[in-house]
Amino acid sequence: MGRLVLVAAITANGAFEAPAPAPDGWLVLDDESQRASLEMWRSAAAMVLGRPTYEGLAAVWPQLASVPGFEEYAHQMNSMPKYVASRTLSAPLDWNATLLTGDAVARLAELKAEHSGDLIVSGMGSLARDLLTAGVVDQVWMNVNPSLIGGGPQVFGTGPDIRMTLLSATTYGSGVVQLRYLVAH
Repeated sequence: MGRLVLVAAITANGAFEAPAPAPDGWLVLDDESQRASLEMWRSAAAMVLGRPTYEGLAAVWPQLASVPGFEEYAHQMNSMPKYVASRTLSAPLDWNATLLTGDAVARLAELKAEHSGDLIVSGMGSLARDLLTAGVVDQVWMNVNPSLIGGGPQVFGTGPDIRMTLLSATTYGSGVVQLRYLVAH
């Protein structure tokens, strides 16, 4: 049985929207944490996305395939299977993606049973909150970037209290800290 893992890059105060690379934005793209991130994606069975995240990533990653330094990462992101939860999109989807029809939470619980690897949920929006609330998330991994930004949505802005146990904390030279938690059920 696979695991459902929520993964996101966030700021130190929990903001997650509009991650633009430094120096103009808050997202730190250092070699060390990027290598670890690429290995995470290589070991994943599939990516899980809500509609807004799917639309944003599907517009960017295919273009990065020819950008020097991004080729390997872009190849991984573009080629891996993806599941998209949406009430407004219709199949077929581009970017090696499959639309989840019906109850996305129930369908992802079924997909966990069908896969032996990790199903990585990218993003911390409404899909992540729905999955956490339903109790189907196994782990939460956050790359905390050394920035504070004002305004915008915060991770898990609303919803029930969720207890977690720290599995690991890795600090990178850039100041990015990767936190991995086990979700209590």
